[in-house]
Amino acid sequence: MVTALLYLLVMAFVGAMLFLAASAVFGRSEELAPLPPGTTLTALPADGVTGADVEALRFQQTLRGYKASEVDWALARLGREIDSLREQLATVEATADDPGDAR
Repeated sequence: MVTALLYLLVMAFVGAMLFLAASAVFGRSEELAPLPPGTTLTALPADGVTGADVEALRFQQTLRGYKASEVDWALARLGREIDSLREQLATVEATADDPGDAR
Protein backbone atom coordinates (compact mmCIF):
# COMPACT_ATOMS: atom_id res chain seq x y z
CA MET A 1 0.00 0.00 0.00
CA VAL A 2 2.81 2.41 0.86
CA THR A 3 4.51 1.62 -2.45
CA ALA A 4 1.35 2.42 -4.42
CA LEU A 5 0.97 5.71 -2.55
CA LEU A 6 4.62 6.56 -3.21
CA TYR A 7 4.19 5.83 -6.93
CA LEU A 8 1.07 8.00 -6.99
CA LEU A 9 2.88 10.90 -5.32
CA VAL A 10 5.86 10.59 -7.69
CA MET A 11 3.53 10.52 -10.70
CA ALA A 12 1.67 13.59 -9.43
CA PHE A 13 4.98 15.41 -8.85
CA VAL A 14 6.26 14.49 -12.36
CA GLY A 15 2.91 15.54 -13.88
CA ALA A 16 3.03 18.89 -12.05
CA MET A 17 6.61 19.51 -13.22
CA LEU A 18 5.67 18.67 -16.84
CA PHE A 19 2.69 21.02 -16.60
CA LEU A 20 4.84 23.85 -15.22
CA ALA A 21 7.50 23.29 -17.89
CA ALA A 22 4.89 23.28 -20.67
CA SER A 23 3.30 26.44 -19.23
CA ALA A 24 6.67 28.19 -19.16
CA VAL A 25 7.50 27.17 -22.74
CA PHE A 26 4.12 27.71 -24.39
CA GLY A 27 2.75 30.55 -22.28
CA ARG A 28 -0.69 30.90 -20.79
CA SER A 29 -2.58 30.17 -24.03
CA GLU A 30 -2.89 33.86 -24.76
CA GLU A 31 -2.80 34.51 -28.48
CA LEU A 32 -2.30 37.74 -30.33
CA ALA A 33 -5.08 38.81 -32.61
CA PRO A 34 -4.47 37.49 -36.13
CA LEU A 35 -3.31 39.89 -38.81
CA PRO A 36 -6.00 40.97 -41.26
CA PRO A 37 -6.02 38.92 -44.47
CA GLY A 38 -3.56 40.14 -47.08
CA THR A 39 -1.26 41.88 -44.59
CA THR A 40 2.22 40.98 -43.50
CA LEU A 41 4.80 42.09 -40.96
CA THR A 42 7.39 42.25 -43.74
CA ALA A 43 7.91 45.89 -44.80
CA LEU A 44 9.43 47.76 -47.73
CA PRO A 45 9.23 51.50 -48.39
CA ALA A 46 6.45 52.71 -50.70
CA ASP A 47 8.94 54.15 -53.21
CA GLY A 48 12.68 54.08 -53.73
CA VAL A 49 13.56 50.61 -52.51
CA THR A 50 17.31 50.39 -51.92
CA GLY A 51 19.68 47.47 -51.61
CA ALA A 52 19.81 48.04 -47.86
CA ASP A 53 16.01 47.70 -47.69
CA VAL A 54 16.19 44.36 -49.47
CA GLU A 55 19.02 43.17 -47.23
CA ALA A 56 16.99 44.15 -44.15
CA LEU A 57 13.99 42.04 -45.22
CA ARG A 58 13.06 39.37 -42.72
CA PHE A 59 10.36 36.78 -43.27
CA GLN A 60 8.35 34.79 -40.77
CA GLN A 61 9.68 31.25 -40.57
CA THR A 62 7.33 28.31 -40.82
CA LEU A 63 7.76 24.57 -40.61
CA ARG A 64 9.24 24.23 -44.10
CA GLY A 65 10.94 27.58 -44.64
CA TYR A 66 9.54 31.08 -44.93
CA LYS A 67 5.90 32.10 -45.04
CA ALA A 68 5.06 31.95 -48.74
CA SER A 69 2.63 34.89 -48.70
CA GLU A 70 5.31 37.22 -47.29
CA VAL A 71 7.90 36.10 -49.85
CA ASP A 72 5.36 36.43 -52.68
CA TRP A 73 4.46 39.94 -51.50
CA ALA A 74 8.11 41.02 -51.33
CA LEU A 75 8.89 39.60 -54.77
CA ALA A 76 5.83 41.29 -56.29
CA ARG A 77 6.79 44.61 -54.65
CA LEU A 78 10.38 44.35 -55.90
CA GLY A 79 9.12 43.39 -59.36
CA ARG A 80 6.95 46.53 -59.50
CA GLU A 81 9.91 48.64 -58.38
CA ILE A 82 12.15 47.16 -61.10
CA ASP A 83 9.44 47.73 -63.74
CA SER A 84 9.06 51.34 -62.59
CA LEU A 85 12.81 51.96 -62.75
CA ARG A 86 13.07 50.39 -66.21
CA GLU A 87 10.20 52.60 -67.38
CA GLN A 88 11.96 55.69 -66.06
CA LEU A 89 15.23 54.60 -67.67
CA ALA A 90 13.51 54.04 -71.03
CA THR A 91 11.93 57.50 -70.81
CA VAL A 92 15.30 59.14 -70.06
CA GLU A 93 17.02 57.21 -72.87
CA ALA A 94 14.24 58.11 -75.33
CA THR A 95 14.57 61.77 -74.37
CA ALA A 96 18.35 61.66 -74.76
CA ASP A 97 18.13 59.96 -78.16
CA ASP A 98 15.42 62.34 -79.48
CA PRO A 99 17.03 64.33 -82.36
CA GLY A 100 14.48 67.15 -82.01
CA ASP A 101 15.85 67.88 -78.57
CA ALA A 102 19.42 68.57 -79.80
CA ARG A 103 20.42 72.25 -79.92
